[in-house]
Amino acid sequence: MDLANKKLSNDVFYSIQQEVLNQWPTGADVNFDEAVAFHKKMPSNKMFATKLADADKNGDTLIQPRAGVALPEMLIELLSYLETEGEADLLPTTIDSYTRLNRYNEADIGIEESKKTGRSMLNGFPAVNYGVNICREVIMRLKSPVQVRHGTPDARLLTEITLASGFTSYEGGGISYNIPYSKNYALDKSIKDWQYAHRLIGLYAEAGVLINIEPFGPLTGTLVPPCISHAVAVIEALLAAEQGVKDITVGYGQCGNLIQDVAAIKSLRIITEEYLAKYGYHDVKVTTVLHQWMGGFPQDESKAFSVISWGAAAAALSNATKVIVKTPHEAMGIPTKEANAAGLKASKQLVSMLKDQNMLSDMTVMAESEMILKETRCILDKTYELGNGDFALGSVRAFEAGVIDIPFAPSRNNLGKLLPARDNTGAVRFLDVGNIPLTDEIKDFHRERMEERGVYEKRPVSFQMVVDDIYAIGKGHLVGRPK
Repeated sequence: MDLANKKLSNDVFYSIQQEVLNQWPTGADVNFDEAVAFHKKMPSNKMFATKLADADKNGDTLIQPRAGVALPEMLIELLSYLETEGEADLLPTTIDSYTRLNRYNEADIGIEESKKTGRSMLNGFPAVNYGVNICREVIMRLKSPVQVRHGTPDARLLTEITLASGFTSYEGGGISYNIPYSKNYALDKSIKDWQYAHRLIGLYAEAGVLINIEPFGPLTGTLVPPCISHAVAVIEALLAAEQGVKDITVGYGQCGNLIQDVAAIKSLRIITEEYLAKYGYHDVKVTTVLHQWMGGFPQDESKAFSVISWGAAAAALSNATKVIVKTPHEAMGIPTKEANAAGLKASKQLVSMLKDQNMLSDMTVMAESEMILKETRCILDKTYELGNGDFALGSVRAFEAGVIDIPFAPSRNNLGKLLPARDNTGAVRFLDVGNIPLTDEIKDFHRERMEERGVYEKRPVSFQMVVDDIYAIGKGHLVGRPK
């Protein structure tokens, strides 16, 4: 395997680039020098990295929705509504599923069907099919910075087109956009494909254009222990930094216990900066994002607003730089623009009220943060060892060995031995550590926490707890208690 965490040389990058741009006719629209000039003319209020840096300096938590539809005018109307009526600080463009799978012919059919019906027949925006000029029209019609959100193992052409269009933030990575999303996509290939995407962002940085990158923090979004998502975030930050990326937002999906969620955001920033410095990347700006609850939602809108507000509070009290907001229609399918705006406004109210408060110095938060840091270092250091000093190679071997193991992931690259469940306070713990290389002290900690729950509930610690926990919030609880 020739995979290595080494910056792609210009010769290697440009030898790949022509093949990438030839994947679809709109690749011919990409002109790097012209794109750099376009970015440099954009006002600072449209620059993602600038807005994140200002928020980080001021202690603000920015709000950002999820949104994407098939037709450009529809997308502009939707995003304009969310930045005015919804008061969004940052905007997304979610890419459709066909584009995520590089099936551009089928995305074309979806565009034509959307035109015929007058409603979106795709679950996102097919940016590759539209090309630079149409995508740029979206950027120019909005006041706020716009991020590309997708889920693509091979996002090379999408990266080229959207960055040339003026998007100033890009989500994903070779692990987080493979293991939770795909069944058969080889991990070494997705890491290589994302080295190309990250190197392109590095070239923009060298030309004076700062593009923000955001590894996808929630992973499967279902009972993911913080140390697992932290380990993936740190590795993807290291892989991106090697390719020249200078602005990284690491993320975490809300688990539900407020102490653990605040501790997770606190420890995520600490360990990302620690490992970037440890391996020589001293000029990378790190910010954080908390994703509101990614699991099942109540169908009742009033109850759904409670879940949304609870996530906004966790983001504010942890001083997350931004929060990704859900909608009160989460349990019912694709939300209306009004529902999306309602979730944003509820979140904006919470983060505004809590701006001058945080829980970062709380003793229980500090203790939980230290435990997460210990767990994450165990995983990262073993991954580095497995790769003989290389995190790219080490990541592939770590997944093969179950040293990194993402709960409920569909990928065949994932061992799937780890089992998480909630302890008696609702914090996510290890029911079965699988092959995660934790110390005996840490394993004892998790076993004791799970046994406390078993005693309280008068039942054995078992897989049934996992099942109960998965459905609990949709039923109005955090911990899945027996009836």
